[in-house]
Amino acid sequence: MKNPTALLIEDEALPRQRLREGLAELWPEPQLLAEAEDGERGLALVLELRPDIVFVDIRLPGLDGLQLARHIKGLCHVVFVTAYDAHALAAFDQGAVDYLLKPLSTERLRETLVRLQQRLLLPPAELARWLQQWAPPALPAAAPAAPLRWLQASQADRLHLVMVADVSHFRSDNKYTCAITADGEFLLRLSLRELLAQIDPGQFWQIHRAVVVNLAQVARVERHLGGMDVLLKDGRTRLQVSQSFQPRFKPM
Repeated sequence: MKNPTALLIEDEALPRQRLREGLAELWPEPQLLAEAEDGERGLALVLELRPDIVFVDIRLPGLDGLQLARHIKGLCHVVFVTAYDAHALAAFDQGAVDYLLKPLSTERLRETLVRLQQRLLLPPAELARWLQQWAPPALPAAAPAAPLRWLQASQADRLHLVMVADVSHFRSDNKYTCAITADGEFLLRLSLRELLAQIDPGQFWQIHRAVVVNLAQVARVERHLGGMDVLLKDGRTRLQVSQSFQPRFKPM
């Protein structure tokens, strides 16, 4: 296979230099075709040079990174490199391979480059299928928004996308909410009320003013003199059901 080609689209010289140097150190094989400092020039270069990979910032003069990604979707593999963590879901909706936060760490960039190498091995048909799975479904104009399937969350200093179905339960401390999965705990910048408005009410039940449980992760419900508990399938987690929410479990 020929060496892949790449394009950098970043309006600031120092981040562009650091990314260039990181690529040269960690994955020197790609041929860097060109660099651009604004979105319109970047789009023109993509259409002219047809690189395999594009590294692009979100905030750019003229055409921003998300708009550019919509124009080039399916033409190349896109990696966003930005100081803003608020656009990750939109970026992945455009089929992004990854979403890197500045300042770049060597280990995080290495993970992205491994992911890119794997993606470049996909034959065109498989790549098209992968892109299709991120395409938003066509909905009637009056249809309600579909429940969230992915959540943007943080763990330590890293940004993650967490599949909602993988969450066993959510726990809130008023301002922030924690999503608990088999891979650990992830912090959401959402209140529990905001979260409940966006997830499937048939799958996620509130059982306490600060706890929401995924019914698919419930092993059994135990009633006792002190009230009611939900036991999860992990065999370790027991969650108390507040009295006001207990009637929902009576049919079980």
